[in-house]
Amino acid sequence: MSQDGTPDPYSDPLVFGQRLQILRTRKGMTRDQLGGLLGLTGSWVKGVETGRLKTPKLAVILRIAELLRVRDLADLTGSQSVNIGLFAGPGHPRLAAVKAAVDAFPLGNTPEAPPTAHLRARLERAWSARHSAPNHREVIGALLPELIRDTQLAVRQADRASGRRAAQAALAEVYSLCQFFVAYQPDPALLWRVAERGLIAAQESEDPHAIGVAAWLAAQAHRDSGPAHFDAADVVNLETLAYLEPLLPDASNDVLAIAGALTFEAGYTAARRGETGTAWRYWDEARAMADRLPTEYYHPVTSFSRAVMGAHAVTVAVELHAGGESVRQAAAADALTILSRPRRARHRIEEARGYQLDGQPDVALATLDKAHEAAPETIKYNGYAKRIVLEEAESKSPARRRRASELAVKLGLLAA
Repeated sequence: MSQDGTPDPYSDPLVFGQRLQILRTRKGMTRDQLGGLLGLTGSWVKGVETGRLKTPKLAVILRIAELLRVRDLADLTGSQSVNIGLFAGPGHPRLAAVKAAVDAFPLGNTPEAPPTAHLRARLERAWSARHSAPNHREVIGALLPELIRDTQLAVRQADRASGRRAAQAALAEVYSLCQFFVAYQPDPALLWRVAERGLIAAQESEDPHAIGVAAWLAAQAHRDSGPAHFDAADVVNLETLAYLEPLLPDASNDVLAIAGALTFEAGYTAARRGETGTAWRYWDEARAMADRLPTEYYHPVTSFSRAVMGAHAVTVAVELHAGGESVRQAAAADALTILSRPRRARHRIEEARGYQLDGQPDVALATLDKAHEAAPETIKYNGYAKRIVLEEAESKSPARRRRASELAVKLGLLAA
């Protein structure tokens, strides 16, 4: 029993239906909402929760875990035989060092901070490394501890208001880089600490681009926390867009791009809600903003560009559970034009989701292989990819089962 008097879903005597009801309620989702997202009904959910209907098959369990953002299937099933982290990847070896740097509060004798221009050059190299390296978490995880410390020192030691604002903008961007590293690892409290510090540093900087980037990441953190947090995602997102809108006629490419990225994020959240018209309207608005950017422009943080709009269209269609539309959009999008390896890998994962929705599991697995080739550390931490692999590992087709099992070994889901 938890401290608030509700049954604990981690207590062994609880059966699947009871665990489902507790976890669904904690996420703020109604039976009708969950049933609709599953393509079923609220009464079906009630039947499972009350024990009138038997425990669903693995494919449905995995989909439920995806929707409820269950970190470990054992939390839902009660069985340790499926003890896998679905939406929280394995803790990266460098996570402890990054966490220690975030948590540190240096107030004693400290070295002189590097100039802000020097920090900016290091940040530029860090972003470049993140986008170009297949093991991008390893690369930025090695850079972050010292970068966090030095940028915090720059803020503390700034002796003029303008210098302090510039240092705060750099610190906000360091926290943005840090959030990419921390996302989908087993420390949600650290993720929120990083996101909130990024927002505060960005506000202190008074830099529109820094504010936009911090809001973009905060909106994602809210949305990824589940349907009960979609409204919070919209508040952060839309208020930041309202702040940026008067600046756009004369904005730099970076400010225009972050506004475009935020516009798409509003559509992404709408798609998660199942609001088809709203989702595509925001996508259209984002595409118009992308068209104002130079052909070769690529936003260093969000990857927003003309090239990425095709990938965004796939994401909208997938979140709306429109399999056929997902496949059509995937055919129109060219992943090779996406310069960032982790963003290209994520696009491949979204394509794979579309192919599976469209009843093409073999193509889905082949597409996940391409995601692994682009950036192994992206797919390793992606719950959607893991769900597809685990589901197809129980396929009735021996060839498909073998291919899924081989991919599961690559992702560390199964022992070699």
